[in-house]
Amino acid sequence: MAGGHGRRRRGARQRGYAVFLIPGVVAAVAVIVVPVVMTVGASFTRWTGIGAPRWVGLDNYTRLFADELFWASFGHILGLIVAMAVLPTLFGMVLAAVLFDYVAPAFGNRWANVFRSGFYLPQVLPVAVTGIVWGWILHPEYGALNRILDSAGLGSLGRNWLGDPDWALLSVMGVLVWFQLGYPVVMFMSGLQRIDPEIYEAASLDGAGWWQRFRRITVQLIRPELYVVLVTTTIAALKIFGQIFVLTRGGPDNATLVPSYFAYKNFFQTFNVGYGSAISTVLLVLIVGLAILFLRLQDADQRVRAVGR
Repeated sequence: MAGGHGRRRRGARQRGYAVFLIPGVVAAVAVIVVPVVMTVGASFTRWTGIGAPRWVGLDNYTRLFADELFWASFGHILGLIVAMAVLPTLFGMVLAAVLFDYVAPAFGNRWANVFRSGFYLPQVLPVAVTGIVWGWILHPEYGALNRILDSAGLGSLGRNWLGDPDWALLSVMGVLVWFQLGYPVVMFMSGLQRIDPEIYEAASLDGAGWWQRFRRITVQLIRPELYVVLVTTTIAALKIFGQIFVLTRGGPDNATLVPSYFAYKNFFQTFNVGYGSAISTVLLVLIVGLAILFLRLQDADQRVRAVGR
């Protein structure tokens, strides 16, 4: 009797707590679910955004998968995944370990936190501001980068960094590495703080150097943070829009066109809402699929590590 009464009381408390979830659920439905459903529905229509849409079935998708620009935009995304996920993750892991293992013991946690904040600063600055500043830096005539190259006697290396189709994507990738680097540094430093220092001490007593400790201990024990960083940065690369809009507008000659900006052009420049919705829907399916894949890989890795223990 007492146990049943206690369970009823816990159930009543849980139902009471559920009330506080209602605002968040309503906001998520209004801001996420409803627009997604409307976008998927519009992808099966021909519509300019005005008047009644006309049902065309899979015509938008048939056209989409035969569109060279669509495939080119996804090809560019592969480069941006390298710039926003792969390189920042690798560099961020090493920088976090250096700050944690060398800077903090030598100069104190305050200086390590200062450097960590400095790396993270681009994440909190408005995208428009950083984009405009980098546009100035990379300008072919008065940009700081070409001026520095001239001053160093390397003027022949100067380029129209954002206006040359051969260099525009690489230039954007360089900017995105700078922009994204601070996020992995913060995540990995947080993960390093939960590692028992005695593990490092034992490894040092066994003769392990810094690189061996980093590879065999640090990388292995911060794998949960590694999965989080990879999935979030990969999704950010897939749906990137702001930096492309500010820096290049998908140009020159579509050299930096990405799916999100391609969808934007169809929505707001050519008023082909149905086709833009089809692009957005394909991108949504890809993002959800990758998120599920990463989560399953993480679960499988955790099960393997649990068995290993």
